[in-house]
Amino acid sequence: MAFHEIRFPTNLSFGSVGGPERRTEVVTLANGFEERNTPWAHSRRRYEAGSGLRTLDDIETLIAFFEARGGRMHGFRWKDWSDYKSCQPSRKVSPLDQVIGTGDGYQTEFGLSKTYRSGAQSYTRQICKPVAGTVVAAVARDPKVLGVEFSVDVATGVLTFAVPPDIGVPVSAGFEFDVPVRFDTDQILTSMSSFQAGEVPDVPVVEVRV
Repeated sequence: MAFHEIRFPTNLSFGSVGGPERRTEVVTLANGFEERNTPWAHSRRRYEAGSGLRTLDDIETLIAFFEARGGRMHGFRWKDWSDYKSCQPSRKVSPLDQVIGTGDGYQTEFGLSKTYRSGAQSYTRQICKPVAGTVVAAVARDPKVLGVEFSVDVATGVLTFAVPPDIGVPVSAGFEFDVPVRFDTDQILTSMSSFQAGEVPDVPVVEVRV
């Protein structure tokens, strides 16, 4: 099992459907009240790649990508067009988008993350597949130069600063990112007549932990 650092064709993922899922166990008591619990600390994303197919050439591209990944065997990158930036989709990425840590005078490595907020609650998601060339960072709101003052591992989402940020100063970053996924099926069933009639094959894709 391995992860291939290659992105699923974006022209196919653009028309896909999907998003995050949670697993919640709900028990209804005799008095009508509920007890709710979840075994998952983090959400998991699912997508349907088949809905993005438009032409027979798209099907050929999909099959080639599927075969190269060995079906469910190897993971790959997926662009979620509804959530692929550290900021809102309509905004430009900024080094102040997300606070990813606080300096202690010693630590030089910081993992990328994105925080989702609604009301008083929030959820922080680890970002391990940033897109090369899109990552910007700042320390104490002072933008840093990529390749000089910091580097980024696009395979893990870890930023490394040349000089440890001072004690108590915020470390922030902006970026575009992909979702690590795999196919959730070992077969793709296609039919020329069905496709021309408007039917598309089922090609489920599921997020993986890396």
